[in-house]
Amino acid sequence: MHADDVRRDATPPIHPLAKRLATAETGFELVGVLTSPCLSRPMCTSQLALLQVFFLMVPEGIWPQPSFSLSGDVPTPSDVGPGSPGGTLQSSSEGSETPWPVSGISTVDPTVVTPSAPGNGTVDLFPVLPICVCDLTPGTCDINCCCDKDCYLLHPRTVFSFCLPGSVRSSSWMCVDNSLIFRSNSPFPSRVFMDSSGIRQFCVHVNNSKLNYFQKLQKVNATHFEALATEFGSGSFTSTFQTKLPPPHYRAGDPILTYFPKWSVISLLRQPAGVGAGGLCAESNPAGFLESKSTTCARFFKNLTSSCTLDPALNAASYYNFSVLKVPKGMTDLQNMKFQVPVTLISQARSPLLSGNTCQNVVSQVIYEIETNGTFGIQKVSVSFGQTNLTVEPGTSFQQHFLIRFRAFQQRTAASLAGPRSGNPGYIVGKPLLALTGDISHSMTLLQSQGDGICSVKRYEVQFGVNAVSGCKLRLKKVDCSHLQQEIYETLHGKTSPEHVAIFGNAVPAQKREWTRILSRNCSVSAMRCVIPVSLEIQVLWAYIGLQSNPQAHVSGARFLYQCQSIKNSQKVTEIPLTTVVTFVDITQKPDPPRGQHRIDWKLPFDFFFPFKVAFSRGADSQKGSPSPILILCLLVLGVLKLETK
Repeated sequence: MHADDVRRDATPPIHPLAKRLATAETGFELVGVLTSPCLSRPMCTSQLALLQVFFLMVPEGIWPQPSFSLSGDVPTPSDVGPGSPGGTLQSSSEGSETPWPVSGISTVDPTVVTPSAPGNGTVDLFPVLPICVCDLTPGTCDINCCCDKDCYLLHPRTVFSFCLPGSVRSSSWMCVDNSLIFRSNSPFPSRVFMDSSGIRQFCVHVNNSKLNYFQKLQKVNATHFEALATEFGSGSFTSTFQTKLPPPHYRAGDPILTYFPKWSVISLLRQPAGVGAGGLCAESNPAGFLESKSTTCARFFKNLTSSCTLDPALNAASYYNFSVLKVPKGMTDLQNMKFQVPVTLISQARSPLLSGNTCQNVVSQVIYEIETNGTFGIQKVSVSFGQTNLTVEPGTSFQQHFLIRFRAFQQRTAASLAGPRSGNPGYIVGKPLLALTGDISHSMTLLQSQGDGICSVKRYEVQFGVNAVSGCKLRLKKVDCSHLQQEIYETLHGKTSPEHVAIFGNAVPAQKREWTRILSRNCSVSAMRCVIPVSLEIQVLWAYIGLQSNPQAHVSGARFLYQCQSIKNSQKVTEIPLTTVVTFVDITQKPDPPRGQHRIDWKLPFDFFFPFKVAFSRGADSQKGSPSPILILCLLVLGVLKLETK
């Protein structure tokens, strides 16, 4: 190698097209590109002649990509330190050559950059968020909600198998081929990764608040409610108890261990569930840790006379004559009472008694209240019963209800007395739509019919984001028009007429700013005829706000639309069909995309096509016996491809 082949005391030359390719849409400055020593040798003339076409045939992989699949660690905000003006440099040594020194930049080997850990030597790759969107049950640990403070977990992944979306931070990166970057002047954090194809990618953490948030919506009022609604409107059974060594603590969904001291037997806490077409009770169904659940099943008796006092499923004592192990490792030391929690009876429970033709005190409902304290396990268990009497007759059957509720231990605050949230803060699709009447919060409901089609006292809950329609027939009484109107209004929207709707799923009744008034207009009154409502349509306008990586759904406005019908005062009507409809209209407005994003600007030297223009401008006589210019171009392209494969 000649001493003049490479100048080590000056910045290497950069081809204009190479610089444009490397800097297009990335915001990086390409300071230097290592060039081959053959630039000054005659034998490399053919390669230099093809340099322009080579840059024209650049593969797609070098262009900036908004995202890609990484085979290494996924970059997160927690494992990327703050950026520095110097950026991050990745270069490698080839042969005996040494990269040019750059002021303020050190040369490192081509390995993935690993940020230094904090003082304790550990880095949390998935830091929790200050606003916990999956904390829906006050005072109770929500499963797989890694930011729920009621779980009392320093490292939630030791208990949960995964973290729900929105409970850990997310980040976005912009990446280019690492071979195009010699020095980064970006002030943002940067790292070098190896993608699934084995290509090293240089990535910069994107931090553009304007592109991360939804547009702020205008206030919704009666004047432009219809305009917004029109513009945006348009629907295996394997045992889990198979382990040699018990784990130190329960995990979410694990079966709960019980101990019968009278017989020295370890078993599982059972929650019978219905199976098959008839919903027969399956006794072997285990209750899952932290899984609050309600089940219903049916029991049939051929001879209730003998089963009344002998069947343990009918006796309340069989549901609390044991203790519960705080943690699974308690089964290794059953004599140690600190691992056992007795089941406390909080309601009156009598033993079954056969009196004449009636079996009395039969268990019809079992409710377990279990208080937990994170990895410290179960702290308290209580049970209450509902009992009924059965008539002894052939083929007697009845239904039993089983309910298990989990909550945080010693949480006796006002928040624990509040109802479950429908989101925190944004609504979750499928959760109840919260309404407010006076100072009382409740769920908005729809009509529900009985088996014969008559309106039932029970009602369907309106689920956020779910369009629904229901109907029933209302039997009228002989009353005047005003009382008839009042009765129909109460039937359509419920006994408590909703006045406000919650803007977010965690709205508090005392905070009036967290609720928006429902727009409503009743049917007109006529002196000649009785005008009554026969249909109620609930229209809800909602939108996503906040970060696009963690959007929060909120209600912008709601209104009641009544469809009215007139009847004569003398007309005798016994039944009126009623209908309730709920529709949700998404009015989310996403931000405008940045100008020039992912746009390739192709520019070539002014004399790039000069040889071809000369070839095509020749006369027909001069082209005889000479190869076609198109053929020459094809051979040129094939030569470039051949050079790339070497």
